[in-house]
Amino acid sequence: MFGERLKLARKRAGLSLRGLADRLDNKVSAQAIGKYEGGQMFPSSSVLLALSEALEVDPDFLTSAQVAELCGVEFRKNASSKAKEAARVEAAVIDSVERYLSIEAVLDLPSESHALESREPVTVSSYEEAEKVADELRAEWKLGLDPLPGATKLLEEKGMKVLALPMPSTFSGLTCEVKRSGGLPSLPVIVVSTGFSIERRRFTILHELAHRIIGGGTKGNIDHEKVMHRFSSAFLMPAASMRAEFGESRHALAYEEIKRVKQFFGVSAAALIYRLRDLGIIRDGYMAYVFQTYGRNWRTVEPDPLQPQPGTVRAEQPERFERLVYRALAEQLIALPKASTLLQKPMHDVEIAIRGPAVSDAYHSQ
Repeated sequence: MFGERLKLARKRAGLSLRGLADRLDNKVSAQAIGKYEGGQMFPSSSVLLALSEALEVDPDFLTSAQVAELCGVEFRKNASSKAKEAARVEAAVIDSVERYLSIEAVLDLPSESHALESREPVTVSSYEEAEKVADELRAEWKLGLDPLPGATKLLEEKGMKVLALPMPSTFSGLTCEVKRSGGLPSLPVIVVSTGFSIERRRFTILHELAHRIIGGGTKGNIDHEKVMHRFSSAFLMPAASMRAEFGESRHALAYEEIKRVKQFFGVSAAALIYRLRDLGIIRDGYMAYVFQTYGRNWRTVEPDPLQPQPGTVRAEQPERFERLVYRALAEQLIALPKASTLLQKPMHDVEIAIRGPAVSDAYHSQ
């Protein structure tokens, strides 16, 4: 397990065996590092500490055995994505999940309980069936037809582990099964990139949920990724709501109308236009006209974008993990340095979050 973790951390850092040895000022040879990764040798405590510092990971990441591997990884990425970048992302996911599981263990909380644990992936043979799956899930979760306030909050409330991590620009999200050690149940995890707009993050979170609900279950002459897009669009923009807003059929749309509705449903303008086309409210020709005229930049530049408002559900920022860490710290189940490590925040910032700025400053002035 240590060797696999070391290799993951090295890949995350983008280093070869020689590159890591150089970063260690050749205190350890590339050959020795290769033997560590192959399970032929185990480093001394001083070398372990040097490795963790060089790779900028906590020593616990290298020695922990909670996460065995990531299985069934489904990336949302573009064609220029590189294998090395994917390896870095996977290492970052394992690191985050390890910290998540460790705080749940401290608080004696079940990690495996979630809304999808008894659900078998469904098979669809058309985009319309993917839409039906989204409608049925909204009904099962009693969401009605109103706009979804927060995709992240919803999935966290359903017991899903949602992570927001910095990713290379070619990746927007992923979903996977986290295989745990000791025969413990696997966990589904959804990851979204922090580098994209709120609109895109909301869409990506639901796209990755589609991979959990539909999985690889598509048949016939349909595009697998477009099936996930259709689920995400239907979940965010129910057909009945769209028809109530726009009517059954439109020959033209006003720019201000599009901006108002995209804000209301928390989606990108481009996603809204595609949704109207999919529902037959506008035709292909008019969609092409929009993207050739006033919407020609909408695939790259969002008009009237959603503004990040920290502390609101539309910020689409996972909160549960951080909340659990502060709970454990407040109840003195963990110490301040451990909380700082788990949150990857400076100790002073964590202390302020616990004591408040006035109390914290007074404490340090004594």
